[in-house]
Amino acid sequence: MFKHFINLEWKSAFRDPNIGKSIGVKIFMGFLGLCLLLMFLGTGLSLYPALNKLFPDADPLLVVNNFIFYWILGDLMFRFFFQKLPVMSVMPLLTLPIKRHKIVNYVLGKSTLSFFNFLPLFIIIPFGITLIYKDYPVNSVLAWMLALIIYTQINNFLNFIIESFSSKTDLAFLPLTITSGVLYTLEYFGIISFSNILSNAFNAIYKNPILICVLIAILIVVYYINFRILRKKLFLDASLKNKVIEVNTSNLEWTKNFGDIAPFMQLDLKLIWRNKRSKSTVWMLLLGLCYGLFFYPQPTYIDKPWFFIFIGIFSTGIFLMNFGQFIPAWDSSYYKMLMSQNIKYERYLESKFMLMAMSVVIMFVLGVPYVYFGWKILLAHFAAAIYNIGVNTHVIMYGGSFNRKKINLDQKAAFNYQGTGAVQWLIGIPLMIIPAVIFGIFYAIFSFEIGCLVMGLIGVIGIIFHQKLMLFITKKYLESKYKMIDAFNQDN
Repeated sequence: MFKHFINLEWKSAFRDPNIGKSIGVKIFMGFLGLCLLLMFLGTGLSLYPALNKLFPDADPLLVVNNFIFYWILGDLMFRFFFQKLPVMSVMPLLTLPIKRHKIVNYVLGKSTLSFFNFLPLFIIIPFGITLIYKDYPVNSVLAWMLALIIYTQINNFLNFIIESFSSKTDLAFLPLTITSGVLYTLEYFGIISFSNILSNAFNAIYKNPILICVLIAILIVVYYINFRILRKKLFLDASLKNKVIEVNTSNLEWTKNFGDIAPFMQLDLKLIWRNKRSKSTVWMLLLGLCYGLFFYPQPTYIDKPWFFIFIGIFSTGIFLMNFGQFIPAWDSSYYKMLMSQNIKYERYLESKFMLMAMSVVIMFVLGVPYVYFGWKILLAHFAAAIYNIGVNTHVIMYGGSFNRKKINLDQKAAFNYQGTGAVQWLIGIPLMIIPAVIFGIFYAIFSFEIGCLVMGLIGVIGIIFHQKLMLFITKKYLESKYKMIDAFNQDN
């Protein structure tokens, strides 16, 4: 049966209408993965001599055991934000004579081969081999290595359990983040030493390998819990049982002041506020507003004014970047219906531009108190805001014409990469790097003020030629219209 499942996934991968772009993204991600593997391998090979040098009076194995608590906590946090359960499109299989437990076992079994489980091996195995080479007992070292591998799998299934209980909330990451913060605080202040508890546990396994059975028992328990949770969700009508909630419509009468783009603005504002995925763009505004507080209070950055423009671009353009990079994929669920209406595409795009431009102005105004750290910061933010409105809005609108990934608005918002394609990875270069380079050149040759003036002038030029730029962008969207409709119809 597993052979049939693998065959189905193979066909799904190579019959995807967007296979060309998918392969491109996978090659890029594969390159990043290879870099991570090499980094972990280098760490594993150099860990023993490095610990001998840093802690000459301590056993390197005992030192590693003392830090296992931090590794486990960090690994669990990283998995929660980036690892997803590799669930296939199993609904069509439920109409076939295939037992549900076989489908569930395959999905869970596939998760054990995740890259997140494979990566730690590049530290564990080289370090373990080094210990054996240094005449540590072979049986004890092998038991210790196996214990770490088993605990990696425990974290794998524990992550899915946490996700299943927190996926119904918009801020699903808060419970785990707060819990991890509390555990770290208790450890930091010495109230409860979790590092000592886990260190003693792994030391005990090293001395008495039979104790590894405890970890195996824990692994079986978390696997069984995952099995029960996933099996309960495998029903054809499971997706039809939606929670009924009362929708409180906000007063959006003020949008009528924007003329014929008002209906589209209302549609976008309702979409943003009523869906988990899009609502994350609102919460990100707080991050953008407070972004400068991570840098400006520190003397190191106050003495580097060339860095101000980078912070200004990010701070004033946070909504522009988060919302704009998925235009028009936000409307992918009803894009075909929208395009069948008698509407002007230019008005549709103009409403998106107006929302992003308004957000830049609002973020600049809210960031005015940064003048407390110096007038140069306010000047840099002002130049960055004008540049964002005149240039970055048009850049990100043009980049949206290449979007071919459908977005599921009902999925959780936190660190969700569903619907992300090559465009989202590459768009950051013209949005962040190019303005920083332009400012850096004029700042180095002339002065800080001239750099800000050039950034502002470029933004003003973009605003002046806004209509012509929008006509060009609209033409590009119209050329891609039917390709988008076809791509958004694909559920995979």
